[in-house]
Amino acid sequence: MVRKFLLASVGAIALTGSALAADLPSRAPPPVYLPPPPIFTWTGIYVGGQIGYAWTSGNNNFTGFDPFFGPAGSFISTSVGGTPSGVIGGGHVGYQIQLPQWSMFSSSGVVIGLEGSVDGTSLSNTSAASFPDGTILTAQTSADIQGSIRGKLGIAWDRALIYATGGVAFGGFNTNLNVANTGAVTGAPFFANGSVSSTRVGWTVGGGIQYAVTNNWWVFAEYRYTDFGSLNEGNLSGATSLLGVSSSAYFNGNRNLQQNQVQVGLSYRFDMGGPAVPVVSKY
Repeated sequence: MVRKFLLASVGAIALTGSALAADLPSRAPPPVYLPPPPIFTWTGIYVGGQIGYAWTSGNNNFTGFDPFFGPAGSFISTSVGGTPSGVIGGGHVGYQIQLPQWSMFSSSGVVIGLEGSVDGTSLSNTSAASFPDGTILTAQTSADIQGSIRGKLGIAWDRALIYATGGVAFGGFNTNLNVANTGAVTGAPFFANGSVSSTRVGWTVGGGIQYAVTNNWWVFAEYRYTDFGSLNEGNLSGATSLLGVSSSAYFNGNRNLQQNQVQVGLSYRFDMGGPAVPVVSKY
């Protein structure tokens, strides 16, 4: 009898323990940690490329002496129209930093930076001036390479950035001059030609807009005005005979060169370090 009672008690205790165990919380494995996407920033070193169109203003101005112009020759001064224009494109590299605490105009703050660019161009133009004695003066101007070092200051709205830019610009220019008189009017032919290449340093200013399509890539559109100052286009001189009397002709030229350009481009920003890892509770 006692044995049966003990067995029954053990069985009851076992059933009660199983029921209590079923009520205890289970120890499931912790959830898989998924890191948050990196927070977007404009800060960093970036490189990219650009392409666009450029056009210039400023006529060719020539002065000189033409022995055929007038009965006894005359000093002349003329302005030859024509402005070089063409495709412009190249690459750029820069660094910018975002200052979100400067949030007077935007909750994203301002962005300041420094950028350098180099462009190859197809800018070219040929213009000519003719005189009553049959003399024709031709000037061909081209630009092969340009560049700039500029500061940037912009206002950010999350992934959009509107900025102003300005700094130093430089460019390489080539000019070929030709003066010709076949003698059809004067009876005394005269030909001369020359060329000059020069590098000009000027200033540039403009602005644009950037939009980040990912955390590292952005597209942009930009306009800039550049003033290269006065460009020397060389001197021409030569001798001829007019009515049996030896004479000479000479010309020199210059142009004040201002340029407008519009470009679009693509930039890639290098990450300067990963985002901070949030604290996760341990189980």
